[in-house]
Amino acid sequence: MGSPVHRTGRHEMDRPAASPAGPARSRRARERRPGRRAQFAALVRTALIASGLVTVYYVLPLDGHSTVHTSALLAFGLLVVLVVFWREVRAIMSSPYPRLKAVEALTTTLTLFLLLFAGTYFLVEQTTPGSFSEPLTKTDSLYFTLTTFTTVGYGDIVARSQTGRMVTMLQMLGGLLLVGVAARVLVSAVEAGMRKQGREPPKG
Repeated sequence: MGSPVHRTGRHEMDRPAASPAGPARSRRARERRPGRRAQFAALVRTALIASGLVTVYYVLPLDGHSTVHTSALLAFGLLVVLVVFWREVRAIMSSPYPRLKAVEALTTTLTLFLLLFAGTYFLVEQTTPGSFSEPLTKTDSLYFTLTTFTTVGYGDIVARSQTGRMVTMLQMLGGLLLVGVAARVLVSAVEAGMRKQGREPPKG
C-alpha cells in the first residue's frame, strides 16, 4: 500500500487544474450585477421620466386647427416614438445593466405612445366636436387611451366620428405591435448586451 502522502499527491495530479479565467469571469459577472443603489437609481429615473412626460402632456397647449394638422402631428409623434425606441435599444446593448435599461426603455416608449394618442384624441374632439360620446378633457382622453390599450373598454366613452374611430383602430394596431414586436426586440437587446459583456443570458 502506498503512503497517504503518495496517494494524496497522485489524486491532486489527476485533478484538472482550475482555469484562471473561470474565477475572473465570475468576478466580472458579480461586479456587473446591479446593486441596490443602481436599482434604486433606475427606479427613480424611470419614475421621473414617466411623470415628466405626463406633466408635459398636461402643460402643453393643444389646439386643434384641422384634421390634416392633427394627422400630421400624429404621424410626426409616431416617428418620434420609433426614434426614441431605437435609441433606447442601442443604449440597452451598451449599458452595464441591460435589464434595468430595458425597463426604463419600455416605460419611456409606452408612456410616449399612450400620451401621443391621448393628445390626438383631445385634438380630434377639439377639431370636430361630437367625435366621441362626450366632450373630452385631457384626463378623459388619457382615460380613453388607457382603456383602449388595456382592452378593458368600459363603454362609457366611445368614438363616433370616422376620424375618431380610425385613430382608435390605429392605437389598437400600434398597441399590439408594441406588446408583441417591441417587447421581443427589447429582450433580444438585453441578451445582446449581456453577451457583449461576456455573460450568458438566462435560459428558459
